[in-house]
Amino acid sequence: MKKLVCASVALFALASAASAEELTERNISLATATELAQEGVAACAAKGYNVSVAVVDRAGLLRALMRADAAGPHTIGAAQAKAFTSASSRSPTSGIAETVQENPGAAGVADIPGYLALAGGVPIKIGEETIGAIGIGGAPGGNLDEECAVAALDKVKDKLK
Repeated sequence: MKKLVCASVALFALASAASAEELTERNISLATATELAQEGVAACAAKGYNVSVAVVDRAGLLRALMRADAAGPHTIGAAQAKAFTSASSRSPTSGIAETVQENPGAAGVADIPGYLALAGGVPIKIGEETIGAIGIGGAPGGNLDEECAVAALDKVKDKLK
């Protein structure tokens, strides 16, 4: 038994040493987050929608938030929750909303603190790496929020390489 414990400790130490390399992760800058928020508000304003736009980093923490002059107060929380959900899942929230609607077993995802299973959140990526997310709330449909988010991302695509 003592040999088994010693062997287990040695194996754990070896595995820990082998994976001790530090991580390098990219993240969204404040300048790009601010520009994305401005572009999101502008994209929706061009269509007559008063929205709020939240941009979060790869961990889902808020980097930039803007609310159009006539956007409702509820749009702030919706935008931030959509951005958090997208960054956390590394996928558009429209896909999460569809999954919840089509699969009753996935309905519990709506109970995750901070999650909002509505379209309007889109991950910000460099290649396959998610560096943040943008969330928009306030257009008369999540699909329209998502269109504005995609338009904003298209405006800054040269910075995301």
